[in-house]
Amino acid sequence: MNKVLVVGSINMDLVVETAHFPAPGETLLGQRFSTFAGGKGANQAVAARRLGAQVTMIGCVGDDAFGRQLLDQLKAEGIDTRHVRVAQQIGTGVAAITVSQAENAIIVVPGANHALTPADLYAAEAAFAAADVVLCQLEIPLASVEAAAKLAQQHGKAFVLNPAPAVVLPASLLERVTLLTPNEHELALLFACADDDWQQQLRAHPQRIVMTKGADGAWFADGNGQLQHQCAFRVSAVDTTGAGDTFNGALAAFWGNDLANSARLACAASALSVTRAGAQGGMPTREQLLAFIDAQNK
Repeated sequence: MNKVLVVGSINMDLVVETAHFPAPGETLLGQRFSTFAGGKGANQAVAARRLGAQVTMIGCVGDDAFGRQLLDQLKAEGIDTRHVRVAQQIGTGVAAITVSQAENAIIVVPGANHALTPADLYAAEAAFAAADVVLCQLEIPLASVEAAAKLAQQHGKAFVLNPAPAVVLPASLLERVTLLTPNEHELALLFACADDDWQQQLRAHPQRIVMTKGADGAWFADGNGQLQHQCAFRVSAVDTTGAGDTFNGALAAFWGNDLANSARLACAASALSVTRAGAQGGMPTREQLLAFIDAQNK
């Protein structure tokens, strides 16, 4: 059972379902409103935990009803939250999500997530020493992401970075990353190249980048620089909100497998995650994932 340390965001997702996305200035009647636990960090922590990993979370919530609810839900999943700080006089992060025809549009208000500091990470250094793999995203301050990468390197731990939301990253951070998990557009921004130049970038960074490509699955280059493709699994999609986070959580949960096998498991977990509403709603357990893969093999 892998020990996964997740450093990242914790949000409350406010979800409106509607027949189509509104145009600027347009008012629509929505079909349904729901609240779900979210944030890329928390989502990836839940995905890894359900797939059997021991998970510790480092993050920050506000001293409000959303923060208390989200902490309780993380604990209920079996995630170690001792390093989640409750910030005073600042709200918990929220994501306003519009869902239409199984696609989504998202606006994130970071709130307490932007109060997570490098000092918080150094205070939790023992968690880095105990982990097998550290998983991080970009919904927290970049200085905190850099501190997480430094601590992972100092303790000889793998550092997996999901570079979303996409920003240009310093070379000093990229050098410390064991595995990058961008989508096609994030990859183009990271390496200042055209969207259609992704194959060359994967070949130039063998086994250091796994690129997700939506319905086309995932791509990476093996140790010989040869492109490898993991096809997506076909399911009936209900809500794609948590698909990428499930993929990343699965990669961490199955860290230590060869990359091809990890990518296959992650694609399967991601497929299952979109069959129910909510970022965390469809995230599968280890047993559900293995049963799904077994059914695909028959």
